[in-house]
Amino acid sequence: MAERKRGLGRGLSALIGDGAKKALTEPAPVNAPASPPAGQSAPAQASQPASAGGAGFQQLGVDQLVPGKFQPRQNFDDDELQALAASLQKSGVLQPLLVRPLPKADGATPSYEIIAGERRWRAAQLAKLHSVPAIVRALDDSESLEVGIIENVQRADLNPIEEAEGYQRLMSEFAYTQAELAKTIGKSRSHIANMLRLTGATDFVRQALVKGTLSAGHARALLGHDQADGLAKKVIAQGLSVRATEALAANKTGKKSAAARAKVKTEKDADTRALEKTLTDSLGFTVAIHDRGDDTGGQVTIDYKSLSQLDAVIARLMGRHN
Repeated sequence: MAERKRGLGRGLSALIGDGAKKALTEPAPVNAPASPPAGQSAPAQASQPASAGGAGFQQLGVDQLVPGKFQPRQNFDDDELQALAASLQKSGVLQPLLVRPLPKADGATPSYEIIAGERRWRAAQLAKLHSVPAIVRALDDSESLEVGIIENVQRADLNPIEEAEGYQRLMSEFAYTQAELAKTIGKSRSHIANMLRLTGATDFVRQALVKGTLSAGHARALLGHDQADGLAKKVIAQGLSVRATEALAANKTGKKSAAARAKVKTEKDADTRALEKTLTDSLGFTVAIHDRGDDTGGQVTIDYKSLSQLDAVIARLMGRHN
């Protein structure tokens, strides 16, 4: 697990600079260099490759750019890309991409990894533009992931699953806590916790979240339900609200499921109870093992009473003891 570097959690301005942040969130000035529409020649200053490792605002060839490995956005709608490409053909790219330089071999043209703006780059290729405006910054891996998530969340460009997995990566790969994430991203801690819960959704529900046929609220109501996919299909078909989905999920659990859970609890053998006690003593939190038997698997649950306790559970499971 990568160790999170000191100084992170500073937000977008501190990581890429106030000027760069403004350029990422506002249209470029009228006289700023822009990508030439299809069929027109590129400006003279754009015809030369950018200097290797140079920082600041530059005009880069589209063939100098590669997608970022820390890009949180995974889905690019073809129709939306075509619409954006049509717009770029008329006006060029008004908002610069954020990139970082890649190692350069002797004599090779400098290349850059896209940190924010891959959608604009893809559309620029469809529009047959020769170059795009970009801000070059030397960012490390954790900063690249952080900026990519912040930039996409602020633009509301991520679907719930992409946002949740982005947060999960910051926690698992760069040792963020939920509290640090909330401060860095500019969201409430409860929002971070609720989004992270979506990583436990079934494949069908995850795809529905990606497509937008279910909201995050719908998905949370179905988490952990043994009939989640069937209920999700019913919710989509009938256009049920989140509250109606919660009621539907609660009704489907019913007395039978409660009785089944009670049966499992009463039938635990001595070895299972001993293991529960060992895990509880080790973690400092109550651990319960629910074995369904017959090689069908089961569940291990850990009880916590607050978000701070949840952070402590995660830290212990990930091997980060205080």
